[in-house]
Amino acid sequence: MCEMFGVSSDRTIDVTRELKAFFRHGEYNPHGWGIATWDDTGRITIDKEPVDSTRSAKIVKLLSSGVSCRGIIAHIRKATIGYVEHKNTHPFIAHDPNWREWVLAHNGTIFESDELLPYKDIQSGSTDSERILLYILDQNKGIRDEAERFKIMDSVTVKLSDKNKLNLLIFDGEDLYVHKNEAGTLYRKNNDGSVFFATRPLDDGAWEEVPLNRLLVYRDGKLVYEGTVHEHTYIHDEKQMNMLLMEYSQL
Repeated sequence: MCEMFGVSSDRTIDVTRELKAFFRHGEYNPHGWGIATWDDTGRITIDKEPVDSTRSAKIVKLLSSGVSCRGIIAHIRKATIGYVEHKNTHPFIAHDPNWREWVLAHNGTIFESDELLPYKDIQSGSTDSERILLYILDQNKGIRDEAERFKIMDSVTVKLSDKNKLNLLIFDGEDLYVHKNEAGTLYRKNNDGSVFFATRPLDDGAWEEVPLNRLLVYRDGKLVYEGTVHEHTYIHDEKQMNMLLMEYSQL
């Protein structure tokens, strides 16, 4: 299982301690790490490598210098779909047709989705996660109204979570979108104007499970939108996963 870490804050904060704890989990998710951070203007900086975060000299240098930001999405990968290479390493970043910049990290697997099939031929890598981002960009074509964007993102998460595992952290230059549909796989902690998210609690603080099967949207550390409650709970099925991996290996 991949792991994700995210933050939305009302100010620039130091997240070095949390990142150190998070990247120690790379031993169990050894196929790549990535970080996307943003500043007060929403300008995004991204860095990633297709290597185990516990063996990365770049991570050591980064953490020794300290990481301060207004928000972050970080990911460590355990590959299922897609080879171990830079273009398959999360987070993914791209512009929509309005030149709004989006960043996405995904912990999960897409088993069924006709909506994502057209993106196999145009994506840079080979992950189902990158296809989710490309689909989102197309759905937001021509959309500039905030309320309409929320409505589209709500519809996307409800639709794609059907029969799939869809744990997501997404940033659109203003807001952090959070969704999970498997129990026990994403937690949050509020702390003085900031909210932290992690696949597993990173310290002894007051972490609680992120609500299941509902899109949550945060801006500057505050919850600003709650989406539709759906019934697409994902329950891990080893047989289903093995069949998907066998199918992918024959491509």
